[in-house]
Amino acid sequence: MFSEANTKIYPNPNPLRVMVVTETFPPEINGVSKTLYRMLSDLLQRGHEIILVRPRQSSNDMATANGNYREVLVRGAKIPFYEDLRFGFPEKRLLRRLMQFEKPDLVHVVTEGPLGLSAVRAARHLKLPVVSDFRTNFHSYARYYKVGFIGKLVHSYLRNLHNLTHATLAPTAQIVDQLAASGYKNLKVVSRGIDTTLFHPAQKDSKLRKSWGLTPSDFAVLYVGRIAPEKNLGLLVRAFRSLQAKVPEAKLILVGDGPAKEKLKSEHPDFIFAGMQKGQELAKHYATGDLFLFPSVTETFGNVVLEAMASGLPIVAYDYAAAKEYLRHGKSALLPALDKEEEFAELACLLAENKKLAKKLGTQARKTAEGCSWEDVADTLETVYAEFGKRLTKKAKSRKSSSFKVVVSRA
Repeated sequence: MFSEANTKIYPNPNPLRVMVVTETFPPEINGVSKTLYRMLSDLLQRGHEIILVRPRQSSNDMATANGNYREVLVRGAKIPFYEDLRFGFPEKRLLRRLMQFEKPDLVHVVTEGPLGLSAVRAARHLKLPVVSDFRTNFHSYARYYKVGFIGKLVHSYLRNLHNLTHATLAPTAQIVDQLAASGYKNLKVVSRGIDTTLFHPAQKDSKLRKSWGLTPSDFAVLYVGRIAPEKNLGLLVRAFRSLQAKVPEAKLILVGDGPAKEKLKSEHPDFIFAGMQKGQELAKHYATGDLFLFPSVTETFGNVVLEAMASGLPIVAYDYAAAKEYLRHGKSALLPALDKEEEFAELACLLAENKKLAKKLGTQARKTAEGCSWEDVADTLETVYAEFGKRLTKKAKSRKSSSFKVVVSRA
């Protein structure tokens, strides 16, 4: 999975062996898998060892073992409403044997499904330090899928799981405050970075714009993300229609995929659906837009906001998560108060009509993004690991590397 080009190992006097347990990983496309891949790349580059435990993604999925990185594949199944993703089955016994064999300095549980919970329990059984990530507001999704009655149960499950770990890592100070108020303990901020070389205004592509069916005078309103109920797409539609009434040449381009896509296509045949994009193609889609709207109220962070910032787009997003962390209302974006839907639509119209203000905000957003370094993120993560991981400097020097044997639990 990791090429030699992006995982060149630099000398590290105190390398750690970290077992990372996750239920999503590339080539799956979502914010968790993308940021996790980058974080692991940086840790490998700094000389740490990674044992990655994840569900098998398909019948021909093969575990890899390469340098300081090796995989362990376990059983899993598709997630309801998220058919392109999987959750891992509980594997406490397997994970306990694996931890005894690998002797990790620390266990990092990235996702909170059954596999993640069993990893936490296995680590506690063996008295290994374990940290967890709070990356997705699963409990807040319940109302969007008309199963609101289970929201409290999910919230309780998540809190209990995270409080079993030595630290819960959240991407913003705002999320840390919210979790603390809900009874979560041992919270720390580990933010996110952005590749400002890839996501850049210079990626603007006139051919791509033509492929959308746009003329030079048309106004491209962009949404990037999962096309699903929890992304508050009803507000996106209402805000765009209000904007379009004032700027008739406006077109809405949706980049992504999800369970609400077909219904949205049938109800709004004039919308342009660009599909799932990644890498440079995704960067081109951002840079070719004229305005970025992000109405979601269920994010723990929102990587797409950073990507839009780096691409120099004027942004309208709610004043929370990544937008609150990095942007300032009226200076680098327009940020309505959370859940103020009428204000969201009004500010979208304002930027569509005021090109001078839109350009100013986009330029400042780009400048802000240039300070969001992945190197700083890696520094923070290393500090957390050093605080909670075993202090094995002497043992690490004398310890022989374990075999690159790959343990696989057959689905």
